[in-house]
Amino acid sequence: MACKKLYFFGFRYECPFCHSYLRSLLPFGLNFPVLKEKRVVGGGYRLDCLCPICNSFDRERLLYLYLANQTDVFEKPAKLLHVAPEERLKNLLCSKTNLDYLTADLFQKTVMVKMDITDIQFPENSFDIILCNHILEHVIDDRKAMAELYRVLKPGGWAILQVPMSLSLSNTYEDSSITSPADRETAFGQNDHVRIYAGDYLTRLADAGFNVDVFKWTDDMKNFGGTGNRYGLNEDECVYRANKKQTLRKD
Repeated sequence: MACKKLYFFGFRYECPFCHSYLRSLLPFGLNFPVLKEKRVVGGGYRLDCLCPICNSFDRERLLYLYLANQTDVFEKPAKLLHVAPEERLKNLLCSKTNLDYLTADLFQKTVMVKMDITDIQFPENSFDIILCNHILEHVIDDRKAMAELYRVLKPGGWAILQVPMSLSLSNTYEDSSITSPADRETAFGQNDHVRIYAGDYLTRLADAGFNVDVFKWTDDMKNFGGTGNRYGLNEDECVYRANKKQTLRKD
């Protein structure tokens, strides 16, 4: 680790997870033509993406910076469900004594509970916060998954629901007849993806009941790396915060 830090030392970038000062970041991501053709943000090959010291990648750093600067998740007591947790963020969140923190996934063996997000085993209004990032593009019935996430979120709670997003499509592209891994790589850019989301992603979330705030980190340069993009973020990537309304009081 010390040798790597010395080799990559410089002042062009800084990793907010391992606090390394870096002269460069490493390339990361898949390089299927459809990802470039559809201008998919959050997917595809990126040159300055991966921290060579702790292996954090751009979208994980964006999520951490959003939580640190745009929420009180590190301060107030909250019950937090983290689906398919990102490794660096998981290590950070599980150390916070203010959080009742739970990790879940259908396939990962290192999480606390096994969970299918289309059939969540917890009762309604269970969690204050849900983090579920780059999962819905893997799920055949994503609308059922969105409804389940909404159900288990407490009134007034919120979820971060990131997905790969096409900047060129108007409508989400999906085709249930495409089932082989090779064909899914060609069509969707990854062998276990079943769609490429577009701008109508917000409509799908709204149909599930969510009010969605779209945060552009470039509107808050001070906390997200400045004009020099110190943290190595994707300038086109937004944060999708899906909020559940407070329950109206009945007199």
